[in-house]
Amino acid sequence: MSTYQPRSMLVTGGAGFIGANFIRHILEQEQNVHIINLDKLTYAGSLSYLQHLPYPNRYHFIRGDITDAQLVRHVLQHHHIDTIVHFAAESHVDRSIRGPAAFVETNVLGTFVLLEAARHHWFEVEECEPTHCRFHHISTDEVYGSLRDNDPRFTENTAYDPRSPYSATKASSDHLVNAYYHTYGLPITMSNCSNNYGPYQHAEKFVPTIIHSCLNWQSIPIYGNGKNIRDWLYVQDHCEGIIKIIQQAAPGERYNLGGNNEWENIQLAHYICEQMDKLRPRNESYASLLEFVADRPGHDFRYAIDTTKIKMELNWEPRETLESGIKKTIAFYFE
Repeated sequence: MSTYQPRSMLVTGGAGFIGANFIRHILEQEQNVHIINLDKLTYAGSLSYLQHLPYPNRYHFIRGDITDAQLVRHVLQHHHIDTIVHFAAESHVDRSIRGPAAFVETNVLGTFVLLEAARHHWFEVEECEPTHCRFHHISTDEVYGSLRDNDPRFTENTAYDPRSPYSATKASSDHLVNAYYHTYGLPITMSNCSNNYGPYQHAEKFVPTIIHSCLNWQSIPIYGNGKNIRDWLYVQDHCEGIIKIIQQAAPGERYNLGGNNEWENIQLAHYICEQMDKLRPRNESYASLLEFVADRPGHDFRYAIDTTKIKMELNWEPRETLESGIKKTIAFYFE
C-alpha cells in the first residue's frame, strides 16, 4: 500500500478539544511534519490546550476564521500547505438548537471556503499532482440520524438522516467535500466519528460535565430518562485513526471511527460516579447528584458505529475500552 506523507499541514480548529489532541499526537509521532493551526478561538477553543507542546519549533498558530477566504488563501500559499485537516466546526447540539445561524456559517460556508482555497492553491498555483496533497474532513456519526435498540450499526453506506441543525450542517459539509472529489478531483478523505471524550474537552460536554459536577458537588443533569445510547471513542484513538486514513487511504474514501463502546447515558454517569467514589470518597455517593432534566428537542435515541471497513482495510481499531479511557480522563482532570 502506498503511503502519503504530509509535510506542511494546516489544522483548522486546532485549539479545540480534538484538534489540540491531534496536534500533540502529530508532533510526537511524525517528525517531519510542520503544523499551522488556524483557529478563531471561540468559546470552545483555548490556547491553554496547546501549552508545553513537543517540538514547538514545528508548530505555528494563526488566529483567524475559516470563512475568511483571503486569509485562508494567504495561509496556504505562505506556508506551502500540502495537507489540510479540517476540524473547525460548531459542534454543540444544544447551541445549534438555540442559534443555528453560526452553524451554517462555520460548518457549511467555512468548509466551502477551505475547499475552494485548496482547489485554487493546489491545482492552479502549485500545479501539484493529486497524489502530493490531501484534504481530510472530520465529520460525525450524527449525520446518519438515530437508531433503534436492535438496528444494525451505522456503516459507510448508511443513508444520511440528520435530525438537528448541527448534524444537518455537518451533513451539508460532507456532501460538499464529496462533491469536490467527484467534480474537481480534489484528493479528499473523510472520517465520521462517534462521541469523543478525553483530555481538554470543553466543560459543557457530557463526560466533563459529570466529572466537574462531582468535583464541585453539583447536580449532574441527565436528559430524559437517561436511556439514550452513544458509542464512545477515546480522543487519542481518534487521532491515530485520522492520521492512518490520511497516510494510507485512497483519495475519495470515507471511514467510520468508533470506540465499540455502546453505553446508555445513565449507565456511563453511574460508572463515572463509581470511579469518583473510589478516588475521592465522600460521606455520600456522587451518584446522589444525578438529576433527570427535560429532554432536548429531537434527541436521537442511539448512535452506533460499525468500524469493520477501517479495521479490514487500514488495520485500525481503538486501543481503549470505555473503562480504561474514563480512568485516564478522570486522572487528567485531577491533574
